[in-house]
Amino acid sequence: MFKRGFNFNTTRISFVGRGLLIGVLSGVVISVFRYAIEKLLLFWIEIYQYVALPKHGWLVIIIVLVNICIGLLIAKMVQQEPNISGSGIPQVEGQLMDELNTKWWAILWRKFVTGILGIGSGLMLGREGPSIQLGAAVGQGVGHTLHLDKNDKKIAIASGAAAGLSAAFNAPIAGVMFVLEEIYHSFSPLVWLSALSGAIAANGVSSSLFGLKPVLSVTQVPVLPLSSYGLLVILGLILGCFGYFYQRILLKTNIWYQKIFPVPHAYFGIVPLLMIIPVGLLWPKGLGGGNGIILSLGHVIPSLQILCVMIVVRFIFSMVSYGSGLPGGIFLPILTLGALISAATGQLFVLLGWLESQYVIDFMVVGMAGYFAGIGKAPFTAILLIVEMVGSLTHLMPLAIVSLLSYLTVDLLGGEPIYTSLLKRLIGPGSFIKSQETITIDIPVLVGSVLADQSVRDVPWPKNSLLVLVLRENSSIIPHGDLILRPGDQLRIQIEKKQSQAVRTQFLTLH
Repeated sequence: MFKRGFNFNTTRISFVGRGLLIGVLSGVVISVFRYAIEKLLLFWIEIYQYVALPKHGWLVIIIVLVNICIGLLIAKMVQQEPNISGSGIPQVEGQLMDELNTKWWAILWRKFVTGILGIGSGLMLGREGPSIQLGAAVGQGVGHTLHLDKNDKKIAIASGAAAGLSAAFNAPIAGVMFVLEEIYHSFSPLVWLSALSGAIAANGVSSSLFGLKPVLSVTQVPVLPLSSYGLLVILGLILGCFGYFYQRILLKTNIWYQKIFPVPHAYFGIVPLLMIIPVGLLWPKGLGGGNGIILSLGHVIPSLQILCVMIVVRFIFSMVSYGSGLPGGIFLPILTLGALISAATGQLFVLLGWLESQYVIDFMVVGMAGYFAGIGKAPFTAILLIVEMVGSLTHLMPLAIVSLLSYLTVDLLGGEPIYTSLLKRLIGPGSFIKSQETITIDIPVLVGSVLADQSVRDVPWPKNSLLVLVLRENSSIIPHGDLILRPGDQLRIQIEKKQSQAVRTQFLTLH
């Protein structure tokens, strides 16, 4: 009786096993990456504090020369492998959409070295985007080594990406959600099983090195009273407007660089490396992605005037740093700006008599999620990320309200997900895959979609697409015209590689 009723699904077990393997390997790589950046950043902060003393001022010349050398070394590596520039998230998304082909080993070691040098030097860049690309490269490497087919290799890449964010932030659930919501754009059971396995394993590795304490452990945050929830509406609208402004400026920085500096793109990184020196001398604690600033706001909220200055400095140097194309992300800088903007908004409400000063820290916490939800157009990831990073569920409702309103504001203003926009900018005419080779993509059947409860013959299938398999629970069904599609089914569809993006877009309209 027992044997007859026992259903051992080897397919899912194999995906979980591969996810765990990818997670462990990614966890090791990202943990070393994260540790090296933290130590190098602390070293640079100490150097700037030492050089800022009057009798050591002449050492600035050495810092200038060292930063130029760092810029030249990074430029050389970027020229060898252009796909290591920027955060790496658009490149991973491009891989999963069959718009980019990348070599995993070339990405892995070059992104590792250049990320440490660039982010560790104090530039206002985040480690999270590079960590996602490093994890994806590990996943791709495992897929290549195990000779996986194309679909399984994509799932391995997605698993590595989730593991990368998990290890970078100690946030496994947010890592999985980010991959599903922003990168893979699919809630396939095999994808989330593999991604969750990788994220948990990577988090276990990173936690063994960095401990279980949340990355942004903000203690003594009072519960915001319901009477102040109306102010959250205003905060969400403000963050949405600032988020849209951030998107517009960020997407133009590369154009401005090309107009101002008539040098090859790879050498733009020397500019922020030189511009960061005065900031390091005057405000060494403001260097880096910004987690130190967020933690300091958890203890003492500066005045409105100081917060405004910090916002301007962080915004400008975030744009200058990322716009140069240096390997580094915008994940943590976005959270830092969100915290500063929201803290400033809270201080303004205090001056107006609308809010008690003890609740400004609540605004700071929920503002991080709201700002990222607007810019990244990924509200679920934003909410889960802050919950995991701060280590508290008590602010779930304010987080949801601000994230939703910020998202809707950016949407009404016409903003796209920032990583999608960056991918569109990345893929030029020469970057599209020209091959006529066919590929298969997985499309989920969602509740309430046009596909649900329809027979195969009645579905308006996109041109040049072929349904080859229907995955239902633990079964694989060969499709025929009378087969009724059910919510929860996973459709495996064959298309031409060059039409991948267009066909995906058409399927989204059927949901």
